Amino acid sequence: MTWKKEPFGKTSQGSAATLYTIENQKGMALKVTDLGAAIVEIIVPDRDGVKRDVVLGYEDAKGYEDGTYFFGACVGRNANRTGGASIEINGEIYCLDKNDGENNLHSGWNFYYQRVFRLSKIEDNSITFVLESPHMDQGFPGRVDIYVTYTLSEENEVKIAYHAVPDQDTIINLTNHSYFNLNGHDSKEVLAQKVWIDADAFTRNLENSVPTGEILDVTGTPMDFRKEKAIGQDIGADYEALIFGRGYDHNWVLNGTGLRKVASMYAEESGIHMNVYTDLPGMQFYTANFVENEPGKSGVIYDMRHGACFETQCFPDATHHKNFASSICKAGTAYDAVTIYEFKTR
Repeated sequence: MTWKKEPFGKTSQGSAATLYTIENQKGMALKVTDLGAAIVEIIVPDRDGVKRDVVLGYEDAKGYEDGTYFFGACVGRNANRTGGASIEINGEIYCLDKNDGENNLHSGWNFYYQRVFRLSKIEDNSITFVLESPHMDQGFPGRVDIYVTYTLSEENEVKIAYHAVPDQDTIINLTNHSYFNLNGHDSKEVLAQKVWIDADAFTRNLENSVPTGEILDVTGTPMDFRKEKAIGQDIGADYEALIFGRGYDHNWVLNGTGLRKVASMYAEESGIHMNVYTDLPGMQFYTANFVENEPGKSGVIYDMRHGACFETQCFPDATHHKNFASSICKAGTAYDAVTIYEFKTR
């Protein structure tokens, strides 16, 4: 493993951001920044050995701070949507920012992607960032230090491990919001790329993308990815979920428990195949339906469906649905979660 550290620009508040690069012996590289603990690049050799950057992103700190699509970011304290922008914990109501109509998206303003995390530790093949989140940060009760560790293995795995211990009962539901394009970040639409998701059901949404609490069987619907298929095969179907979301933007109810393989993505052009592993119960599969004319790395303009997200998570809006597993982390109890993106060729 080799390491490199370089300046990544400054935030509007004058805070310096740093870019860290780790490369393994197989020529794969991971670039992360302390601004938002974000993944900036994942360089993967394709079937011919040509190196391709397979995640969408920005050139520098200004791009990440100003961006609105969460490219590569660590999202918290609570990922996804919260209906009515309010939560109830131990009988007390806490009001959150209404930053998505009447609802809350990705915890509201003062997003994690706009904050510089503190470097906690660098080891041979991993780096750990920490964000010190005070009581009532974004409206959530309890102080908590949120640790995000990125590890690059010699088996071409990018592992993301989260750890947090709050001092009060609070919601903790963290995810990574990388947009993947396995032909390269500059390759435009991903509709021909193929996806598999090990899920028999998904959580139904209202038109505003907030879950109804219903869990629907994928059988016979465009939401069924239990057999690998092209993203574009059914994305334009006359189906409520796809009409409401302008494409795929839903939480799949993942089969199994513990750390297991839950999804994959494959690009025939590059031959790059990505497996997704997690110990979390849900995954938001999102096909960049609302990305529009966004300036990115190397002068590339990103647009609708130029990437796909595999956001492992607790079920969205769990606070309002008793049939969803709770996302409340008890005081003094550790929140630990793992997601792995594994890269191969075929």
